[in-house]
Amino acid sequence: MAVRIRLKRMGKIHAPAYRVVVVDSRKKRDGRVIEEIGVYDAQPDPSVIRIDSERAQYWLGVGAQPSDQVRNLLVLTGDIAKFNGKADAVSRVRVSDADKAAQAAQAVKDAEAEAEKSKAAASAKKAEEEAAAAKASEEAEEA
Repeated sequence: MAVRIRLKRMGKIHAPAYRVVVVDSRKKRDGRVIEEIGVYDAQPDPSVIRIDSERAQYWLGVGAQPSDQVRNLLVLTGDIAKFNGKADAVSRVRVSDADKAAQAAQAVKDAEAEAEKSKAAASAKKAEEEAAAAKASEEAEEA
């Protein structure tokens, strides 16, 4: 089976949006797909390009051939360079200010959650150490 990574058209008549999909090359453009690995919307400025890098790497590794447009998107996201073995591959996708703000807010939430987890782990470790010290002192008093 010849597998391709190509675009599946979604959206309205004059407002197309696309999904980046892995599909058998003999299927229709909007037919049944094997897996959806991303989204591409060219309407807003800057365009929305979100591709799951791990899945794209997998499918390229097993021999899936990207279409011309998907190859251009993979070059922008840096996935083609990663697949070709370049360690310093960087995404050149422009991100809108709203997306940057959302990513920053998510990073703050993640940092707070991580701090809360580490604080809980530290307090649990301290309680465990205190319990061990109390047990050791009881054993010392009994002896």
